[in-house]
Amino acid sequence: MEKKNSHLILVRHGQSEWNEKNLFTGWKNPPLTPKGIIEAENAGIKIKSLNINFDIHFTSKLIRAQKTGEIILKRLDQINLLTIENQDLNERDYGDLSGLDKDDAREKWGEDQVHIWRRSYDIPPPGGESLKNTSERVLPYFEAVIKPLVETGKNVLVCAHGNSLRSLIMSLENISPEEIVKLEIGTGEPIVFNYSNEEMKFQRSEL
Repeated sequence: MEKKNSHLILVRHGQSEWNEKNLFTGWKNPPLTPKGIIEAENAGIKIKSLNINFDIHFTSKLIRAQKTGEIILKRLDQINLLTIENQDLNERDYGDLSGLDKDDAREKWGEDQVHIWRRSYDIPPPGGESLKNTSERVLPYFEAVIKPLVETGKNVLVCAHGNSLRSLIMSLENISPEEIVKLEIGTGEPIVFNYSNEEMKFQRSEL
């Protein structure tokens, strides 16, 4: 087998208007803030320093992730790169919490209950998804569509969301459900994985 190394780079979208307002967002579709645009620009600058020519870009069906990817690709001078949008990469659906101020939600349901909904692995908010539910749509898509491309030597960029990326990182780094809920993923921060088909594994590297 020919020795090949490839790259998978994950980026959470830049700050959205609802991030700024401390609202539960989920599948709602607010745009990036000016700060979010700058975060996406900076992500593009960081990724450009790696001198990677990408083969394909995946993103969700939500504007904040799509725009982040568009800004990054412009920085990389790869604006015409094939981009695939798929709902399976969407953020976790917060159901009845969507659009609510997080402090108001705590007043309505109580601090402990909101904390459980936000930080447990398998307890969803009313009408919404748990992280486990999110993983159950993200991971099959990754395994069927994205991972095979990386394994055959393709360089892949994924612009998505905090919880959809948590689901991927949980699988790639074999993190337990108890630990993954503690993982914080900053807006606009690239996470770089190198893949060696000789070792057949993903390895995170520092940017």
